[in-house]
Amino acid sequence: MTDSEIISLILKGDRNLYREIVDRYKTMVFRICIGFLHNKDDADDLTQDIFIQAYTSLLGFKGGSAFSTWLYRIAVNACLNTTRKAKFNFIRVGDHTSEAKEINLPVAHYEEPDKILMRKEQQEIFQKALDGLKENQRTAIVLSKYDDMSQREIAEIMNISEGNVESLLFRAKASLREKLSGFYKTQKLKKEI
Repeated sequence: MTDSEIISLILKGDRNLYREIVDRYKTMVFRICIGFLHNKDDADDLTQDIFIQAYTSLLGFKGGSAFSTWLYRIAVNACLNTTRKAKFNFIRVGDHTSEAKEINLPVAHYEEPDKILMRKEQQEIFQKALDGLKENQRTAIVLSKYDDMSQREIAEIMNISEGNVESLLFRAKASLREKLSGFYKTQKLKKEI
């Protein structure tokens, strides 16, 4: 069945079919969440919240775009809202992001402790650099890199042109390069001293 057929049946009362929608899109939604939150538990919780929000908003889905595009928009907006609130509501203490970090840099089966610490530090620096991007740049990068979306798909979700997506990705990558190169120059100087 297509998404439209399933949604039509759900709206007619067959609520159990929503499980089919969740199964189809849970990985996609989780990837977006982990790209913004960098924490597996937080991403799991937000993924559930997004599916609840989508379910309660199904009557608002008019079919003007693909269901997946509509769901992506809900997911991106929920992630942006969560990260905005997090900046004002709490400061994380300690490292609770080890599972999420493995997405960025794979872990070898055995690593020496100093290499593990260096990898964790690099991941934290990358996440801070990613979090430091403008919202629209971060959204484009997360959709591109975490969910491997095309510029056309990102344009649909963000409701902008493909040219704007290309520009956002270019500026985001340049900004990340600049931020990360500053970190690595500092590390090189530390080793030389």
